[in-house]
Formats: sequence, C-alpha cells, structure tokens
Amino acid sequence: MTEPHTYAGWQTERHGFFGQMSLTGCALVASAALTVLMPVYAQDWSGELVALPVAALLLVTATARVFGMTADEWAVLAVRHQINVAGGRSVFLSGVFAPRRRTDHDAQPTDLPGVLARLRILHAPIGGGEELAVVYDPLEGTYSAVVEIRYPGLALEDTETVNRRVAAWGAFLRTQCVEGGPIVRIAVHERSLPDDGTALQSWTELHLDPSAPPEAVGLVRDLAAQGGPIANNRSTYLTITLSAARARLAIKGAGGGRLGACAVLVRELVAMQSSLAAADLTVVSQLGPRELAQVIRTGYDPDAVAELAMRNAAVGAPDWEGVRAGVDPDLAGPAAAETSWGSYRHDGAISVTSQVRGWPAASVYATCLLPLLRPRPSAARSLTLLYEPLGPRRARAELSKERTKRDVARRLRARTGRIESMDERADMSRALEQDMARAAGHGIVRFTGLVTVTVTDPADLETACAELQQDGAAAGLELRRLWGAQDAGFAAAALPLGQGLPARRAVL
Repeated sequence: MTEPHTYAGWQTERHGFFGQMSLTGCALVASAALTVLMPVYAQDWSGELVALPVAALLLVTATARVFGMTADEWAVLAVRHQINVAGGRSVFLSGVFAPRRRTDHDAQPTDLPGVLARLRILHAPIGGGEELAVVYDPLEGTYSAVVEIRYPGLALEDTETVNRRVAAWGAFLRTQCVEGGPIVRIAVHERSLPDDGTALQSWTELHLDPSAPPEAVGLVRDLAAQGGPIANNRSTYLTITLSAARARLAIKGAGGGRLGACAVLVRELVAMQSSLAAADLTVVSQLGPRELAQVIRTGYDPDAVAELAMRNAAVGAPDWEGVRAGVDPDLAGPAAAETSWGSYRHDGAISVTSQVRGWPAASVYATCLLPLLRPRPSAARSLTLLYEPLGPRRARAELSKERTKRDVARRLRARTGRIESMDERADMSRALEQDMARAAGHGIVRFTGLVTVTVTDPADLETACAELQQDGAAAGLELRRLWGAQDAGFAAAALPLGQGLPARRAVL
C-alpha cells in the first residue's frame, strides 16, 4: 500500500541589516551605547542617571517585538501611513479623476487604485481571432498572463494519485528554476465566493428543453433552487510573470518592444501546457482583456458576480443580441476605494488581507491548506500563493548566506553561555537539508501565502477575520494582518495580476 507523502522543510527568511535588526535598530542600539558611555567618560554621574533610562528606552525600541516587528519599524510604518492619509493618497476615485489621453489608448494606465495604477493591459493575439490579456508593469519591467485552470482536487483521491499530482506540480516549479530563466514569478490564485444560486438558476432556465417532461423540468428547477445557496463558487487562476530584462534576447528575436515580449510570454505559456497536464491541471481558458477585467471587477465588487454571471449566461440569446461577455477593461476598477490602517474598503465591500507568517512546524499532508477555503456563508475568501523561482547560482548564494547567519548566531550564543533552543536546531537542520537538496539538483523557490476575506456588511468583518484565524490555526499556519499595507496586500492577494508585495513592506 502506497504511503501518503508528507511535506516540510520551509523556513522563514531573515531580514535585517545586522542579525534581525534593521538599520534603524542598529542606529538606536549605537545611540543607546553612546548615551551610556558619554557621561562615564565625562565623569558626570548625575548625567548618567538621566542617560540610563534614555538608553533603556532606545534599546527597548530597537529590540522589543510586537506582532513580529520592533517599535521603530511600527513607527516608520505609522508615519508613512499618516503621510499617505494627509496627502489624500489613501482615497481613490475613478472616472473623470483618472488621467486619460485620447491617443495611444492601450498604453494608458488602467483606472485602478494604488500600486495597480501603473499597470497597462495589453492585447496579445494568440490565433483564431482571440486575444490574450497581458498585464504590463513598466516599473518592474514585467509582463503577466493569466489563465483559468481547473483541477480535480485531492481530498477524495487515492494516495498514489495525490502523490503523483503533487510531484508533478513540484516538477513544474523545478523547470522554472533555471539560470537566467525568463519567468520571475508564478502565482496561484483561488477565489471562493458565496453563491446564492442566481447564476445557476439563470443558466438552468436558459438551457431547459421546452419539450422535456414537466416532472423532469420541475425536479431540475427545484435542485437548482436548493443547490445554489449551499454551494460556493470557486475559481482558480494561474498567473505567469515574465521579466523583460531576463528575456531581452528572446524579445529582440521576436521583434522587440511590447509585441515581442507578449510573443515570448505566449510561447512560454504554450511550452508549459504539458507540465500542467502532467499535474492534472486543465487550462479552461486564457483570459482575454474583457475576461480579465471581469475577474478584477468581481474582486472589487462581489455584488457584481451574480449580475455578470446572468449576463454572460444570456450572451447569444435572441433578446441579448450584441452583448459581449466580460467587462470593458476601462470599467474594471472600483468606483471608489479607501485604505485604512487595518482594512481596505472598495465599492460596497470591505476586505482584510493577512500574510502567512508561519508555515506548519511539523510535517503535513498535501491537503493541509483546505481549511483556508472552507465555505463561509457571509464572506468571500481569496488565497494566493506567490512563487519566485531561483536559479542554481542564486539559490546556492542564498542558502549559503542563510547557513552562515544561523551558524554565526549559534557560535555567539555558545560564547555567551546561552542554551540553544530546539527551534534554532530545527532551523539549522532545515537549512542543511535544503542545501543538500539543492546540491542534488532540486529547485529552490521563495514563496509566500496571502489570504483576503471580503464582506459586504462591515458588521461581519471581524467575525470573518476570526473565522479565518481559526481556519488558519486548523491548518497549522500563523496568519498576520498586513497592518498599514492593506491596499498593496489586496492587490497581491485578491487579484490575479502577478503582483508581489512591495519590497519595503514585505517584512510585515
């Protein structure tokens, strides 16, 4: 009998200028030392009495951690947030307030808020008269394409099938861990929305055969009416992000410019089809501009889900001639949005985004993340896993640096007589295992997980957040709200646009 595989070995990256301290923290520690020593050198003992409390305050500010961050990091984040609020950058209004030119329409930024305002949605032909939506980020120099995928799931499959599918997905990620590879980010986005049954009933009415027996028609209508409210509408998207800098030679060979970059990205998507099929992932569609705009629109306005589903189901009916499926890209964004310290309000909904700050400490099965997408009647959830493949050279350097940091910390603790904790031993063991796996030819990826809960009634928000924390604990995860960065968190977690967290906020 085949044994189910378990998975472990991930570890949290250490960020800091010196050890786990930021540059500001190091400056505070140095200031505390100078504050204590200067009265000693001056033999001013009364001044020393004043200096000691000041130095203690500086040390606590630099070293004491609250929810994973020191006081100086919280202060910097709070000041930056207040500057944005004072400057009006926390509020977004669409329409006439968005900059537009009448020429070169495709080159204009989309009518989206915050970090998404710089994006452009390009049109890439893929044959057969169809177009692929390519999200161009001029700041990072990246091009992203989104495909909707369908997968059979793991919960009801036998152990051998589960092991094969997970291994095939790992092999797909491994193929991207090549030196100088053009793909810099892979994002898996799954959205779980409460379904009131409107779309199912509308589709059923349009597809009923008038000649069917009345008993059968009544039974089908009853099933559609009863099945909708107890189900969730789930959609899964895979976003592939290409770096123009890494693929510059291929882009030049394809004609150069944005058209060349889009052609290279389409070529990469075609090359991935066999690897995805090996993991039993079926590409339902490659999202065009209108389809991608609909995904963005429903992310900002959950109330539009039922309306768009009914309209799309009616496309092609005699009474709906000339109606196109999807949404105009100019109308993809919210009518208004506002960022606060701990939440993000957009149109008629309000969202909270959390980051997975701690993955399971013990070995887990492949289905460990299922609790995060547990159906909830009053809240929508979006789960995004962001992968950044590392080439062999960079992986070797990153793992070597990680091992050096941990080894230096162990030696320092041994010299000061401190006992090494079991957590520190486990971290060092995982670092060694990762380095051994890399040397054996395995791929190394940096990744993070983000979860967004969205409600339409503000009174349900904290309940939805508490439910998410409970489900995260059931999965063995430590979830932390992205305080002061809810707009950027929503862009990365709730929308499949290939956005990563900003570098200056990634440590939250």
